[in-house]
Amino acid sequence: MADWRPSLMSAVVYRDPKAALRWLEEAFGFELLMLIEDNDGNPVHSEMRFGNAAIMIGSEWSDDHKSPASIGGKNTQTVHIGIDTDLDAHCAHARAAGAEIVREPETQFYGDRTYSCRDLEGHIWSISQTVQAVTREEAEQVSGLKITGWV
Repeated sequence: MADWRPSLMSAVVYRDPKAALRWLEEAFGFELLMLIEDNDGNPVHSEMRFGNAAIMIGSEWSDDHKSPASIGGKNTQTVHIGIDTDLDAHCAHARAAGAEIVREPETQFYGDRTYSCRDLEGHIWSISQTVQAVTREEAEQVSGLKITGWV
């Protein structure tokens, strides 16, 4: 077991977790940390790393743990990735790997450039890159919103 462990991980459920492991590596650049398989080669547990974060990739295992592909494309969460490389190139690469881009790259009032996509089973992912340093006051002025806790 690796010494490195994040303090928070999301578990993302797929019909075909092995295909998801390959796709997440190809489309987004995730790195496999751990794969535990049963005697038939079916994933029992897996973890993937992206920078200083990680996710668990699992199978559907109850009526409450389903892939969007099994529930009409519905999502109850969006997984977010922060990158420090060219967001537009990342988007193009994800699109070429089969991601459905649901929100094209756009620079936001808070200084990040973002896009959103659906993966091979319909999970929604948002990806961002900070492209401009913006103060809280500047973001409030541009957006018309009141912002608390700006870091």
